[in-house]
Amino acid sequence: MCYYNGMKVTKEEYIRLKQLEKELKFSRAIASGFDYSDWPIVKPKNGGNDIDIVMAHWELIPYWIKTQQELGESRKKFTTLNATAEKLLESKMFRDAALKRRCLVLSSGFYEWRHYKPEGAKKESTYPYYIYLSGEPYFYMAGIWQPWVDRETGETIDTFAIVTTQANSLMKQVHNKKERMPTILPEELAYEWIQDGLSEERIRELAGYQYDSEEMGAYTLHKDFRTALNPLEEFHYSELPVLE
Repeated sequence: MCYYNGMKVTKEEYIRLKQLEKELKFSRAIASGFDYSDWPIVKPKNGGNDIDIVMAHWELIPYWIKTQQELGESRKKFTTLNATAEKLLESKMFRDAALKRRCLVLSSGFYEWRHYKPEGAKKESTYPYYIYLSGEPYFYMAGIWQPWVDRETGETIDTFAIVTTQANSLMKQVHNKKERMPTILPEELAYEWIQDGLSEERIRELAGYQYDSEEMGAYTLHKDFRTALNPLEEFHYSELPVLE
């Protein structure tokens, strides 16, 4: 799963997708999906011939949720921060967005936890990792979005979920409990993902895409990285075997 994301592109830089270019007006080292905050996503316009970068609420809110109170109650039962690729078009919650409202979620790297029981320890421990693409200041995760209206206040917001797929060989070692990873799309496929007119078969293929593990990197962080001055600083654990 992907519940922590990072973005370290400076505000002065531009996001490029094929021939399209937009200024990024947001930069943040780390965000937790469980904060239910906003995050920049790329939305297509003019049928995918142009794009907008907008801030959207990280958590795709189902249309049947009517108020913030109902939303709070629903979070006790399920989370919609992620959308499973294999069930994307079978899910009542995600199907319409997958067919009509596909987006890209910007990232410079994401965070995941590895489970490992050190020799002599009584129980398993978790070790945080930062995962990135080698030589890429930012990349695109497949996402779906939909608007949500608070029936009490009348406020309308964009909400989204990150699509996840089966882990590649690197992520099987890092996210070694659930063996999932965000669907990271190279530029050509990212551009295709937001185009109109994709068949259901092609949506399934793109949603389940596995990024090449040889082009990814990962290193361990201090367990208190979320409150550290530098949440990206590498930290070594002597008891933890290195990734293969």
